[in-house]
Amino acid sequence: MTTVSGTSVEIPTADGVADAYLARPDDSGSHPAVLFYMDAFGVRAHLKEMADRLAAAGYTVLVPNVFYRHGRAPVVELPEFIDPAQRPEIFERIGPIMQSLTPELAMRDAEAYLDWLDASPRTTGGKVGVTGYCMGAALALRTAGTYPDRVAAAAGFHGGNLASDAADSPHLLADRITAELYFGHADQDHALPPEQIERLDNALTTAGVRYRSEVYTGAQHGFTQADTASYDSDATERHWKALRDLLDRTLQAGS
Repeated sequence: MTTVSGTSVEIPTADGVADAYLARPDDSGSHPAVLFYMDAFGVRAHLKEMADRLAAAGYTVLVPNVFYRHGRAPVVELPEFIDPAQRPEIFERIGPIMQSLTPELAMRDAEAYLDWLDASPRTTGGKVGVTGYCMGAALALRTAGTYPDRVAAAAGFHGGNLASDAADSPHLLADRITAELYFGHADQDHALPPEQIERLDNALTTAGVRYRSEVYTGAQHGFTQADTASYDSDATERHWKALRDLLDRTLQAGS
């Protein structure tokens, strides 16, 4: 098994400095880069473990604290096991922070993350892969549409509001995307009802985007997050296979 090195790094942005976690194979080489977007609960032990698993497969993985304007991670204090139904005050604190991260701010930050990865001696340079969870799925989709010349592949899992009625809904960027996409939706997800899945699929199909969209039966919003009440081990392993297939095909071919 590939051993992994995980370190804390700082990413200069137009609005300050974003703290982040960097996971990479523990060697002297360079590897394809993956930008890993957090869920609303933020950069914490579980997300670092996920990044480590991806790094062990041969990737240099950056997990930025996208809420850095509100402080270093953890921005909101979390219990060891997260059950929002039992702790509604968690989302009462996180909600306003999420809303403050506008698409404009998020994509300005995305450029900084991509620049940092491109300049790192631990990456091979060139196009990157992007993956995101919950709110991070929308960030992954936006990044693919905003920086099409820099993203080879993007994946989103149990994402919310990917194809809403909003004027700035992420799916409206479909005609700019050149990357290959994968989505693993939860079928028990209030944040992405069936009509939004259909709207997203229609937009991607019309735009000629290469993509695969799957609904994970029985899975809840947040199913990959083992430190939450939504965790589903079977759905999570299915997600790992789909993500690895996408990244290996688009980033590792010929390397």
